[in-house]
Amino acid sequence: MDNIEEIKSRIDIVDLVSETVQLRRSGRNYTGFCPFHDNKRSPAFAVFAESGTWRCFGQCNEGGDIFKFVMKKEGWDFPEALRYLADRAGVTLKPLTPQQAVQREENERLRELLEDAVTFFRHQLLNTPAGKPALDYLRGRGLRDETIEAWGLGYAPDTWDAGMKHFEGKGYSQQDMLDAGMVSQPDDGRTYDRFRQRITFAIRDENGKMAGFGARTMDPDGQPKYLNSPQTVVFDKGGLLYGLDQARKSIRGDDQAVVVEGYMDVIALHQAGFTNAVSPMGTALTEHQLRLIKKRTRRIVLALDADAAGNTATLRGLQIARETMDRETEIGFDPRGLLQQEARLQADIRISTLPEGTDPDEVVNGDPDAWRKIIAEARPVVVHVMETLAASRDLNDAKTKAEIAAQVMPLIEDMPNPIERDTYRQRLARLLKVDESALIGERARGSRGARTSQGRGTPKGETQPPRTARGSVARLIPKSSTNGLEVFCLGVLIRYPDFVNRLDRALQKADLHRLTPYDFQDTGHQNLLSVIKEAVDQHYDVPQNVVTGSVPLALHEQVDAILAESEGYVGTPDRLLEDLLRAVLDLRRRNVNQNISHLRFLMEDAQEQGEMITTDYQNTMIQHTTTLVRLDQALRQTQDRSILSG
Repeated sequence: MDNIEEIKSRIDIVDLVSETVQLRRSGRNYTGFCPFHDNKRSPAFAVFAESGTWRCFGQCNEGGDIFKFVMKKEGWDFPEALRYLADRAGVTLKPLTPQQAVQREENERLRELLEDAVTFFRHQLLNTPAGKPALDYLRGRGLRDETIEAWGLGYAPDTWDAGMKHFEGKGYSQQDMLDAGMVSQPDDGRTYDRFRQRITFAIRDENGKMAGFGARTMDPDGQPKYLNSPQTVVFDKGGLLYGLDQARKSIRGDDQAVVVEGYMDVIALHQAGFTNAVSPMGTALTEHQLRLIKKRTRRIVLALDADAAGNTATLRGLQIARETMDRETEIGFDPRGLLQQEARLQADIRISTLPEGTDPDEVVNGDPDAWRKIIAEARPVVVHVMETLAASRDLNDAKTKAEIAAQVMPLIEDMPNPIERDTYRQRLARLLKVDESALIGERARGSRGARTSQGRGTPKGETQPPRTARGSVARLIPKSSTNGLEVFCLGVLIRYPDFVNRLDRALQKADLHRLTPYDFQDTGHQNLLSVIKEAVDQHYDVPQNVVTGSVPLALHEQVDAILAESEGYVGTPDRLLEDLLRAVLDLRRRNVNQNISHLRFLMEDAQEQGEMITTDYQNTMIQHTTTLVRLDQALRQTQDRSILSG
């Protein structure tokens, strides 16, 4: 039994959930009001003691095990939840290697230095005459003193060595300061404070640990206007989001993240109660940053100003970077890149446009309801592009129509979901006032381009998996065990990561969505699949060691157990792929049937309590039944292998 299974065996899910949710027993199961969204009418939240799982059949439409519950409740990632539950259960986790222990110790020393820097800069802002103009500026931007304190804002004095002397007095060496990015050392060998005469913004990672600083000059002629910490072992500009440590719980609770452009925007929004806002620190939102958000929600809104979201950026697909008030750079708007990331991450990315000449902090300080409306009216990327292109243009002009179609159709054809493609094609036809068939030519041209630029195909360098005397794969899949099916799928995918692409193509051919972590019930398995898919997205040809090398330490023991248990799987790669597809379809059937069973329990419980069966329950039941039919059709197609051809 690995650590994860041992923790599950020691912690009763009913006891865990009951600490924050008032549960009512109904037979062998329990019901209550979901703690993750506002609903006091009908108890759509259920806990199933035998399986150790929970499920919300209301607005959340989510479920999972004890790990998923703690992650959603606290806004934690899996390693954090694992450490918390292991401590609660009295389970000792796998120790760090000597190299990892040394690196962690070094990183912690740098973080301690950075925490000392927060204290130093705060003192300079609040308690020195030199810091008063900076403090007046922040107050003039509408920030309250408690907000300034909570966000660790400070002031770096206009000297070359005040910081160095302070840190030396704390026992830090010059090398420590260089490693933490607090001092600069050009080629002439001089060493001096990196941040001078600047308002400082403490930048923390998603877990609240110090990583570095952003700093805005207070000198009217100072350049650059914004200066970040340099790249260090704890500061990676493309892998951090400002404010995520304070926003992560709200992002999970609201099931939405709002990405804005500047430090002040994030702080002002949080102060006004919109605590799901974050900001990147580069020219464009990176896929790494999107993945940080996607761990908590698939619904992402980019709040762009009118210039970044407007015609120039849209038509040229540029990633604009210009200095503006309280920003190092603007969010780059590259619609095609966003759609590709949206598809890879299976996210829902939308665009909202701010009124001309305004910033989020100006909007929210003036009228919070106006900000709510802006976010509520956020549009899908394709809709934003087509409507922006059409704005203020003569749509009676045939050449204008052709130009817009030429810009929009490649975006539409890039989308993996056929229903979305058809819906947007119809919408574009209505916008341009043309027959949809007139867009077929553009679609064909776009498709040819897409085919020539497709990425990975059939995995290269496939080798025969190790043969043993234990029999065929079909006999090895534990048909009676959902967990066994999950282990089988992961055992194959860890060894053959590029099967992900071939599996996704087969599923889409059957009009089913691609493989996602939610196909698995075990939270550890969900995280492992995310690691595999991320490795595949980032590499053309993915050997097993790339995947295993990307696995977080918290999951090493589970990976070892999966590889050991799946060592005897045999067969040609094509046969393994067939069995993998059947296993995924079987997993989905089991999950849907389990959801139907759980839903029936809730409906029967509601009837016994004299409550009405809501339309939501009935519609969900219809959706599940429809999904079962499609899964059965796909399973029949696997018999003649037609689903895997092409």
